[in-house]
Amino acid sequence: MGAAAATGSRRQPEPEINITPLVDVVLVLLIIFMVVAPELEHGERVELPSIVQPDENAKGRLDPITVTMTARGSLFVEKEPINDLAALGEKLKEIRASEPDRRIVLKGDSSASYKQMRETFAVCQKLGFPGVSLSVSQRGRGGEEG
Repeated sequence: MGAAAATGSRRQPEPEINITPLVDVVLVLLIIFMVVAPELEHGERVELPSIVQPDENAKGRLDPITVTMTARGSLFVEKEPINDLAALGEKLKEIRASEPDRRIVLKGDSSASYKQMRETFAVCQKLGFPGVSLSVSQRGRGGEEG
């Protein structure tokens, strides 16, 4: 009933590495990260107004404080929602007390009302920050957005 054992005449089968499942998983992860990456932006998503001639000397030394105004008029400091201009002033005073050299970048949706943007800009200026800038998207000289 027993079988005779061969003494080295047979070779052991060598395992083959199938990389197709690995490539599939890597491609799925790549697609997931490509979809999620735009959502990791600073603050609320807004459509910035565009300009033709940007200021080349406006490079910041420290990471600026981002104040965002949405099209509906909602305010955010970094990613934290703020109720009104008085609360914005208080929050910015706290930040200024701890880090007096930081600048402010005001990022407003292009469809936000001019009055609200100007009032927000005035609150930021009154607090004495070393610089208050408006964030815009750069438009090419031919009139196309870039």
